[in-house]
Amino acid sequence: MDLTPRTNVDGTAIGRKRKRNAAPLVVLALVVVAGGVIVTQFLNSAVDYFCNVDEVGVREGCETDRRIRLQGTVDEGTIVKASGFTTFTMTYGERTIEVRYDGNNGDPGGIFQECIPVVVHGEIREGVLQGDRVEVKHSEEYEAENEANLDAGYAEAEEAGCEPVSV
Repeated sequence: MDLTPRTNVDGTAIGRKRKRNAAPLVVLALVVVAGGVIVTQFLNSAVDYFCNVDEVGVREGCETDRRIRLQGTVDEGTIVKASGFTTFTMTYGERTIEVRYDGNNGDPGGIFQECIPVVVHGEIREGVLQGDRVEVKHSEEYEAENEANLDAGYAEAEEAGCEPVSV
């Protein structure tokens, strides 16, 4: 069996010119680009920046045109429950924001009450935080991980004239 390569008349090797089909490569490139866009959009929408009330509109990530987690102390005498939602104001630093909570049929539930630090998840629209989730300190693990934030929240409540309730 002769295994020597075939050559042209001038002695150069004969090469077969294969015609590549570009369609699979184009489809693969489109799938990779689409996947990247989807992952980027998912990650951007999944990130809720953590802000204090006094950082809204001041700190990067705390803009009013994005979803955020906002920490503050529920102001005394401001909780009103009606028509499937709960409204209240919360304060941190020198700033106060109105909150309209409509998650969980409008009832924050649990140990939610006046004069305690809370974190509300939502978006600010027309100066009101439209919340759909409220977190209240509820375990020793939370206290250990967020001691500085809780201390600041309780100090804010005391400055506002609230008598913080130990939960």
